[in-house]
Amino acid sequence: MTPFLSIFLVLGLIILLGSFFTVKQQTAVVVERFGKFTSIRNSGLQLKIPIIDRIAGRVNLRIQQLDVIIETQTKDNVFIKMKVSVQFKVIQEHVYEAFYKLEYPHDQITAYVFDVVRAEVPKLILDDVFVRKDDIAIAVKRELNEAMMAYGYDIINTLVTDIDPDIQVKNAMNRINAAEREKTAAMFESEAQRIRIVAKAKAEAESKKLQGQGIADQRREIARGLLESVEVLNNVGINSQEASALIVVTQHYDTLQAIGADTNSNLILLPNSPQAGSDMLNNMVASFTASNQIGETMKNQPKRVKKSGDHTSTDFNPSDTSS
Repeated sequence: MTPFLSIFLVLGLIILLGSFFTVKQQTAVVVERFGKFTSIRNSGLQLKIPIIDRIAGRVNLRIQQLDVIIETQTKDNVFIKMKVSVQFKVIQEHVYEAFYKLEYPHDQITAYVFDVVRAEVPKLILDDVFVRKDDIAIAVKRELNEAMMAYGYDIINTLVTDIDPDIQVKNAMNRINAAEREKTAAMFESEAQRIRIVAKAKAEAESKKLQGQGIADQRREIARGLLESVEVLNNVGINSQEASALIVVTQHYDTLQAIGADTNSNLILLPNSPQAGSDMLNNMVASFTASNQIGETMKNQPKRVKKSGDHTSTDFNPSDTSS
């Protein structure tokens, strides 16, 4: 084999291999001929004319994401950093526009994001920026779609993924939040304390009401008992004054007995005047004398027996008693 033949075969093999190329899935290849656009090739094994045709570039058709960090100022003069994530892709039917009309798509998208965010955020105070971040993302997407559609790009979604105020502002916000929570806790504690006080007052009022009713009932029963005692004594010939004195002496000694039951108690009797003490002593002696007379009279009084059927009763007639 001559050297010329060998060179010819090698060149032929190179040209043959250069005529075929492959395109990956979700990728488009732009083919030019002598610097002029010829065609767009999709995934698979493709053929081109060697030396004449060349691959000008490959366009990714998958969804891509671009993270843009913007520093801007809010309406209340707080500087914040926002991170906006833009998800986009090249429209398969507009690969030509995406490849030839826009040289740096990332820079173009970043510029639009900066423009929209710095137009929307200064209208809002810091708290509203956190609340209305979705509105900001929608505004960015709307603006990008209108601008990038002409270049063959479709904006899938835009997300405000981070809002970062200055560290001093964050600390102040945390203190405000803590103060608000402490205020709420204090209000609940005060309300609970008020409820406890009201409940205690109601309980005490109810207790005093019942206690008053008990004392009133007790005094009513005591008065009824005294009335009955006076009536009984009157029936045996003792007048009301003597009966009252006797009841007072009886209550007096009942009181002394109750006090004397406690070994640690001391009793001091202080009359108002010598004459008052003498009168009290005379009344006590008269009461005891009357009590003894009643006892003796009741012992000597004959009993009358009544018979009625199978029942027998004994009656004592106070009117038969003579002093």
